[in-house]
Amino acid sequence: MHSLWNDAEAGRYRGDLALRVYTSRLLGRDRSLVLHGGGNTSVKLRQANLFGEEEDVLWVKGSGWDLETIEEAGFAPVRLAAARRLAELPALGDPEMVEQLAIHTLRAGAPPPSVEAILHAILPHRFVDHTHADAVVTVTDTADAAERVGEIYGDAVIVVPYVMPGFALARAVFELLHAAGGAQPGDSIQGLVLLKHGIFSFGDTARQSYERMIHLVGLAEDYLRGRGAWVLDPASAAGAAGAQPAGGAETRLAEPAAAAIAGLRRELSAAAGRPLIVTSRRDPRSLRFVRRPDLAELALQGPATPDHVLRTRRLPLLGRGAAAIDAPPVPAATAVAADTTAGTNWTAAVAAYVEAYRRYFAEHAAAAPEPKTMLDPAPRIVLDPELGLLAAGRTAAEAAIAAEIYQHTMDVIERADRLGGYRVLPAARLFEVEYWDLEQAKLRRAGEPPPLAGEVALVTGAASGIGKACVEALLARGAAVVGLDVEPRIADLFPRPAALGLRCDVTVEDEVAGALAAAVATFGGLDLLILNAGIFPASRDIAALGLDEWRRVMAVNLDANLILMRRCHPLLRLAPRGGRVAVIGSKNVPAPGPGVAAYSASKAALQQLARVAALEWGGDGIRVNIVHPNAVFDTALWTEERIADRAAAYGLDVAAYRRSNVLGVEVRSRDVAEAAVELCGPRFSRTTGAQVPVDGGNDRVI
Repeated sequence: MHSLWNDAEAGRYRGDLALRVYTSRLLGRDRSLVLHGGGNTSVKLRQANLFGEEEDVLWVKGSGWDLETIEEAGFAPVRLAAARRLAELPALGDPEMVEQLAIHTLRAGAPPPSVEAILHAILPHRFVDHTHADAVVTVTDTADAAERVGEIYGDAVIVVPYVMPGFALARAVFELLHAAGGAQPGDSIQGLVLLKHGIFSFGDTARQSYERMIHLVGLAEDYLRGRGAWVLDPASAAGAAGAQPAGGAETRLAEPAAAAIAGLRRELSAAAGRPLIVTSRRDPRSLRFVRRPDLAELALQGPATPDHVLRTRRLPLLGRGAAAIDAPPVPAATAVAADTTAGTNWTAAVAAYVEAYRRYFAEHAAAAPEPKTMLDPAPRIVLDPELGLLAAGRTAAEAAIAAEIYQHTMDVIERADRLGGYRVLPAARLFEVEYWDLEQAKLRRAGEPPPLAGEVALVTGAASGIGKACVEALLARGAAVVGLDVEPRIADLFPRPAALGLRCDVTVEDEVAGALAAAVATFGGLDLLILNAGIFPASRDIAALGLDEWRRVMAVNLDANLILMRRCHPLLRLAPRGGRVAVIGSKNVPAPGPGVAAYSASKAALQQLARVAALEWGGDGIRVNIVHPNAVFDTALWTEERIADRAAAYGLDVAAYRRSNVLGVEVRSRDVAEAAVELCGPRFSRTTGAQVPVDGGNDRVI
């Protein structure tokens, strides 16, 4: 563990709040310290109010901000005296604590102060840092944690027995500080170690507090290293190979494995009552962990820190070994089979997990002081010896976060095991966090999810025109999207967790198979397929049409779509809400024009293929519909030269040709995309085999 402080970088940050931003980002850069919104930091400043009066203000990280990217706007300014006085109360409910902190926040529009704001306030130092460092958590997740912390740090830290975050923790630290005579600036105490939780450091400057954190965590790493409990194996570092989704050439999913993952996703979604995204990790480090003979003994204890329960649930589902939280092993007959009917093979395992989760909820909700609303009982982590580590979430971001958290959990588990045994909190204490008042309040405030939330779409020809517009429309509706295109720029065109751009020649079946394997590894399956990729050759009369050109057009516009439909069918039939296909056809199907025989014939044949698919696939719950656009000029198919050429073929000037329809409007890519995506949405759940023109009205078609 080394300090990342850089004088040149720090020099660009003026003032204590700006330096607080800088060192917060330094902490956020290191995934072994904080993950995805975890941890918090603060600084105490004296500043003038509107009346010119000096007052002390606690600037503390706001909820919803990530330390890696935090800005000054991400800190909430809270009256320090008010926050400190709250700690003097013998008891305070967390919802009321949040309300009181909001009352004493000095800037309208500031984020809600961290739930640990009061703890930050009562520490006398100007700068305070808090992380969930892997090394420290490893040490505290052992049976003799307090003794080990004392061995590492001596009197440099105050050890805090586990207390639930929020007011209870702040009050416990308040009492400890008073009993110890306080932790004053300049004395030997550099931090707090919270058992089963994390570590605090503090100091008079941003650099001192940050580098004390690095020093304290480094001592824990050195302790583990000296006992052979730090380096696990060459592939074990979380955030290295394990942080990358499967799907590369060396980790490409075989078709049976892809079908098994899609089947698992269907069962998890049924248990959750909504579609879920499932991402997988099959790197050597993850596979080594899930193949441990003592996996159940270790993994079925619980999460590394209680706050992880909000992302990963209390316990994982173990595939082909132990079915659920406290269920007996799954009979061999219900194990995941290596065939395309694997969807049914997860049913017993997921059902056993759900039943065990319901028992867990009933037992602990009965002892809660107020009524609790049960979360959906679907597991969020699945560990399978062949499929690896799988993580589920309502969105692609949620699934990816759960996966990364569990990758770090694997390291903590194995390191703690080498120290003599991994030991976490009992179920009752974890339930308190999973069903925290503040989390229950979020459930009550939650609105309806977007219409395609949790669903996975694949779009061909996604780098431009109609395909790109389809990707944007799908993302806007909450879907995760895989975009395929022959253009390499597709890989970086949609930089967000819910989008995966892959360079793929859809006429090459092996490339299509690889793209689908990557899609399943990243998102868990396939719900929607939009067949858009196509080519529009130069105008040529039939008398001059060569066979090579004819075959080239057919290969892209027809044959490639057959490959895609055949390859996607096993995944579409496992879609939680039923598969959907939207085919981008053409006005040239019902009303062809001169000079485009190859294009018109390929689109007509594609229409017939889609109509037959609608008939054949209805029994699998798959809907197939067709959109027929015309004269969509903001696509890669059209150049100014080609537009002029086609306009001349109809005896029109370019301006007239662009609006040569009954409504006299120009049709854009977005218009076509909206129609195609809506046909895949819930409003058309009873529609299949339909053909919808998006052409402004064509007199020949009408």
